Amino acid sequence: MALPILETATYELTLPSKDVKVTFRPFLVKEEKILLQALESGEDKEITNALKQIVHSCTFGTVDINTLPLFDVEYIFLQIRAKSVGEIAKLKLLCPDDNKTYAEVEIDLSKVEVHVDEDHTNNIVVDEDKKIGLIMSYPTINSVDPENVGKKNMKTKQMFELLANSVYQVYEGDKIHAVGDYTKAELHKFLESLDSKAYKKINDFFDSMPKLKQDVELENPKTKVKTTLTLSGLQDFFVLPSLTNR
Repeated sequence: MALPILETATYELTLPSKDVKVTFRPFLVKEEKILLQALESGEDKEITNALKQIVHSCTFGTVDINTLPLFDVEYIFLQIRAKSVGEIAKLKLLCPDDNKTYAEVEIDLSKVEVHVDEDHTNNIVVDEDKKIGLIMSYPTINSVDPENVGKKNMKTKQMFELLANSVYQVYEGDKIHAVGDYTKAELHKFLESLDSKAYKKINDFFDSMPKLKQDVELENPKTKVKTTLTLSGLQDFFVLPSLTNR
């Protein structure tokens, strides 16, 4: 006689990047184990693969995780986590007034939203006289290769690779250059020819692009000094789920 299979509740969310509704379920014990093992390994590649597997399974395979903007994937995972382990997450944050004391705060994960800066644009003009510019796409979960983590000059190499992977089109007046029509070497040569002003505009694109964001008030338990901190990105909200503490 077979053991009974429990039914799992389903929920609905709207992708931040577009008005598309996605049905999802909480992650199960088997998926939570995958996440725990990935987190305990400390390997970026393991964590990325675990996130991809969980989001794919919990959305019933209805979203293409490899092409979604990273902030969409992070938002989906945060909603899955909230319905799986609990909407209230307890975080220990470093108090900035003394940089040594930690304070515990509670965050309602169900209310964390993706925010976009008012001046954000994906149209970056790199030469106003020649009307040359870039149309940028948002980074995906695959935009940066985890294999590069820990290597010499990793940050510079990863940033440049992220930039190259995020260029969607290059335009020159009315002429459009599709990135797919050029080799990676040709694209790199073009990007390396940009001046510092153009490069700053590109950095501004990444700094201001949509991201999970939430302001929290923190009180130092020793000095009683209150500070408002801005949590940003999935890592700031990431709470290690526990299979034993439910």
